[in-house]
Amino acid sequence: MRTYRVNSPEAMARIVALSMLVDGGLDKSELDVVHRYGIVERLGLSEDQFEKIVHHLCEDMLQCADGAHYGQIEMANPAIDSILEEIQDPQLRKQLLRIMLAIVDADDRLSDGEAVLIDRALQCWTLDLVSVSDTPLPLDLNTEPEHHHTQRRDYVSPKQVNILETHY
Repeated sequence: MRTYRVNSPEAMARIVALSMLVDGGLDKSELDVVHRYGIVERLGLSEDQFEKIVHHLCEDMLQCADGAHYGQIEMANPAIDSILEEIQDPQLRKQLLRIMLAIVDADDRLSDGEAVLIDRALQCWTLDLVSVSDTPLPLDLNTEPEHHHTQRRDYVSPKQVNILETHY
């Protein structure tokens, strides 16, 4: 499994990507959440950088997974924990957990993989949902990025469609 510098944008982006992939694939509603709130941009990364991190995560998951069951790749808790441990800053952990919750809730259902990921994050980061919801965060998912004046709900760039068609 690749490693990233602690608290780096890349480490945070990998957790965002894991939140999107842990249920077995990329869902349009999850992509919509990421783009509607400008999460990649707020992490300080370009779309190309994020795509590369998603691609690397997929490669790592295939190499490090416990095995495939019914076409699903399952990651062991230690592998998930090692990804989560790259975020040490308590405020970043809270921000990421809120982002993760928004992503896994995007399709209005919680898969087993998503439940495991959220549970691991709560345990590894010693957080609870109440403390996360009561904390004001710079990456406030209640607002859209200031420079976006149009609703982005249905926006999917050609590059994002390309990822779905070529990698997943």
